[in-house]
Parts: sequence; C-alpha cells; structure tokens
Amino acid sequence: MASLTKRERVWAAVHGEPVDRPPFFFWHHFRPHNVPHALAQSTLDFFGRFDLDIYKIMPDMPYPFPQNSIRQPDDWDLIAPLQPTASNLGRMAQTTALVRRAVGPQTPVVVTVYSPITEARRFAGGPDALRTHLRENPGPVQRALGVLATNLAAYCQALLDAGADGIYYAVQGIAGGWLSEAEFREFARPYDLQVLNACSAGWLNVIHLHGGPELMADLALDYPGAVVSWEDRLTGVRLADLRPKLGGKAAMGGIDERGAITTGDVAALTREMRDALDQTDGGRHFIMAPGCSVPDEIDERYLTAARKAFDSLFTQR
Repeated sequence: MASLTKRERVWAAVHGEPVDRPPFFFWHHFRPHNVPHALAQSTLDFFGRFDLDIYKIMPDMPYPFPQNSIRQPDDWDLIAPLQPTASNLGRMAQTTALVRRAVGPQTPVVVTVYSPITEARRFAGGPDALRTHLRENPGPVQRALGVLATNLAAYCQALLDAGADGIYYAVQGIAGGWLSEAEFREFARPYDLQVLNACSAGWLNVIHLHGGPELMADLALDYPGAVVSWEDRLTGVRLADLRPKLGGKAAMGGIDERGAITTGDVAALTREMRDALDQTDGGRHFIMAPGCSVPDEIDERYLTAARKAFDSLFTQR
C-alpha cells in the first residue's frame, strides 16, 4: 500500500479503513510559563523530532482557578462563568492556532482537556477532600460542576475553531477507586456529556479513561468520540477485551508508559507492540500509543529507540 499522509493515516485508522501502518505517537508535559509561543514551540519541536502521526497539545497552562483553594462549601461558588478566550483558556487556544499554522492541514492536532470532576478534584486539594465535599455538601459542588462544564464546553469549541482536529478528553474518577460507580454517574458523567456533546464537530475526539486499576470502562464507552484510550497494560483490561465494546470507535494504547519505553529495553518494547498488533487484527482500527504520558524526564534516546522499533515492525514485512 502506498504511504499515506499523517492525516490520511489517522483518518483511515479512526474509521477502520486500510492503512499503510497504524498511527503512532507518544507525549509528555512541557510546562512552559503560561506563554503560548513557548508551549507551541515545545510541541512542534517534540512531535516533529520524532515524526509522530498526531501532535498533542498538553494542558500545561491550567484552568484559571487556584489549586487547593476550596475549603468550605461556599467556596465552590467562586467558580464563575468564563469567556473561552480569557486568561489561560485563551492562551491555550492561541497555542493551538500557532501549532496549526506551523504544521499545516495534513498533520492531526488534538488538545488535552481535563473533565469537570478532574478540575474540581484539583481545586479541592485531592480526591479525599473532594469526596468529603461530595458526600457532605453535594449541592454546591454540583453547581460548580455545571459552571465548569459550561466553561469547558465553550473552551473546547474555541480550540476546534483555532484549528484542533479533536479534543483529547481526560476522564478521571472512572478508575483508581476514588469515585464509586454511583458517584461517577452523578458527579462526572452528566458533565462529561455536556462538554463532549458541545465539541462533537471534532473528527478526532479521544475519550481517555485515565487511571490504574478498578477501571469502570462501561460507564463511558458510549461517550461521543472517535477513539477510546486507556492504560491497557496497567489496568489489565486488554485491547482485545475492550475493542468489541467500543461501538465503532478506534482503540488507542498498547504501550506501557511506565515500562520498557522508559528503560530503552527495545526487545521488550517490540514484544509489547507486536502483542498490541496481534490483539487488533494487525493494527486495524487502532492507534499505537502509551496508555498515558511518558515521564517528563525520560531519556529521549529511549524515545528514539521506540520510534525505530515501531518502524522496524513494518519495514520487516
């Protein structure tokens, strides 16, 4: 099969069509000081250096509300409506426009957005503090979650308008045991759907089920999107097990972000990738990627080795 452009390759994989090879990418945080040009340049340098199929803009300019700041129930009312072009939200949209302008139309671009419950956890100071609020004073939290969802819905639309092909939507509380199934259904799912329904125009929206064990994947498999990503190596929920439940969405995963890719063990990483291809009918309807970010401090020689190991799977055929 003739070589495809990055956009053609990712589009075909998302839609379950034949590809020359599955798309491949990895990522980590860059943490600039709230400067769009700095985040855009870090993004362009990193993804271009490894010739990756998707450019992923990280949420390194956080939602504009202070961490660990909510102590009392009334503090939730401080979360107010925002303009999607204001403060860090606007800076992220500017970053997206800069990256799009630099890479042109043939390179897919996604932007990571954290879910409302994820942001609420950060504002409350962690899962234990948030659970206390949810269980003792749920009303103020729900009002705040509604405001967050409205703000994030408008923000996601601004990102698409700025040139993103999709939102990499990080769903938290669905694994790790810090929300029960009932709590996820009440405090996460409705607000996730509000945000995702607002950005349904993105053709490359990724539903990322974040977290380790106790993955309650069935609670989000019907979320609107094109791709489902999860930490298949760390959760024990194999690609082959969940793929039949994805309802036409592509699967993303296959690489343990804490495993061989972080040590330069090329043989072990190659086995991982071959196994992922075996689980997905040779890479059909599939994007090869880590389950989540690789460590920020990773030795880039290992990432170069990962890229070469992936390519070797297809040049040997």
